[in-house]
Amino acid sequence: MSEVNLTKLGSNVLKSTVDEESVTIESLWRERAVVLFFLRRFGCQICRWTAAEVSKLEADLKAKDIALIGIGPEETGLKEFKEGGFLKGDIYIDEKKKCYKDLGFKRYNALNVMPAALGKKVRDIASKASAQGIQGNFSGDLLQSGGMLIVAKGGEKVLLYFKQETPGDYVPLEDITKALGISASVEAGERPQCNDDVCTR
Repeated sequence: MSEVNLTKLGSNVLKSTVDEESVTIESLWRERAVVLFFLRRFGCQICRWTAAEVSKLEADLKAKDIALIGIGPEETGLKEFKEGGFLKGDIYIDEKKKCYKDLGFKRYNALNVMPAALGKKVRDIASKASAQGIQGNFSGDLLQSGGMLIVAKGGEKVLLYFKQETPGDYVPLEDITKALGISASVEAGERPQCNDDVCTR
């Protein structure tokens, strides 16, 4: 957990997708604990499925006054993402990708993005997403990875820090609730089985 410098990270500026106001990321955890979900991009099928998955916890988080917030690296695909209702939480944009950089969320390059995107984890989740009617597209920055950061109220400490190694990596719901010390009344979606008809999104 010591890899994250909350003081340095806290001064980074995000833009609200509701009123376009600029806020420091520190303001998001100042009054309550927060689950920050950093998406690779809004058009990513895997990100959309993961957003829907973590949103299963929204009622339990709200009951404990814990915020669920999505952060994207750009506005491309935002409108469609919001219209799809994939994330039950506020959404902000890290226009300069400063948080992504400070948190060590890696960027792929032209040589390693395809092997990563075609891995079994990605194909499995793409299959599950498709079965649930969640589609994706290739708009936006295809090279950015994401992750998750859970911070205690007041920035007291980092409760969970997760970086994607592949586009198919995500934090299971039970790990989120365990990090927050809460119980949840939902079941995680089963990891899907891949088939040859599914390609990555």
